[in-house]
Amino acid sequence: MDIKSVGVIGAGQMGNGIAHVMALAGYDVIVNDVSEEALNAAIDRIEKNMSRQVGKSQITEAEMAAGLGRITASLDIAAVGQTDLVIESATENEAIKNKIIEGLVPHLAENTIVTSNTSSISITRLASRTDRPEKFMGFHFMNPVPLMQLVELIRGIATDKETYESCLQVVETLGKTAASAEDFPAFIVNRILIPMINEACYTLYEGVGNVASIDNAMKLGANHPMGPLQLADFIGLDTCLAIMNVLHDGFADTKYRPCPLLTKYVAAGWLGRKAGRGFYDYRGEVPVPTR
Repeated sequence: MDIKSVGVIGAGQMGNGIAHVMALAGYDVIVNDVSEEALNAAIDRIEKNMSRQVGKSQITEAEMAAGLGRITASLDIAAVGQTDLVIESATENEAIKNKIIEGLVPHLAENTIVTSNTSSISITRLASRTDRPEKFMGFHFMNPVPLMQLVELIRGIATDKETYESCLQVVETLGKTAASAEDFPAFIVNRILIPMINEACYTLYEGVGNVASIDNAMKLGANHPMGPLQLADFIGLDTCLAIMNVLHDGFADTKYRPCPLLTKYVAAGWLGRKAGRGFYDYRGEVPVPTR
């Protein structure tokens, strides 16, 4: 299928990043959200991020203008259903995603491919909420979308070859690299990454090291660009916990038990950078460890 238009459901950090790269790659993009405020904020964020790319000579002002001209913000889910490719990018909550997908189905054009940007939830289960499980798959971007080169493509049990190849072609058009994954909890990246973050939480919880020593150990000892607790704050501790719960529920293996300290931080609303506090306190000029 020759994909020319893309609908993005969810105008948050991931959604606006996906709209950004799709528009620069030449696709007509409709960004949908239930909040007009969120849509306006997304368009502003995309414009600021593109301006930053212009400043770094990564794109030209003409490319920026053309990209912004391809983006339409809409509160109407029916408009999204008429695009060639839909990418659901709402919060990492299966009940919310199911509700969105079920509301989208009546408005879908005959050949529309439906995908989810989920980082951990079963593609097969999400696909079962549609009238076209063969045309449904996982389309998982990494954060921040404009900078990260990988996209995980996840086939559900019913996903057909044509759908996979169409999505693969889109990834290549974006100039990114696809990693093909089977439909198991958390796929590839988060199956490996999030348990490492959870283990860092246990290391902190058990008093083996404090926040600074754990992050410095992994940056300087394992050559990681960012410490695991700093990375957790960047991802969002609520998202890390949600993925750990998906792993724990999906495999019924105690090695995936979420660390109680991670659960406590989320309960406190200390969700990381977006909340101003997590394993670091971001309310001052310089982030300060909270433990």
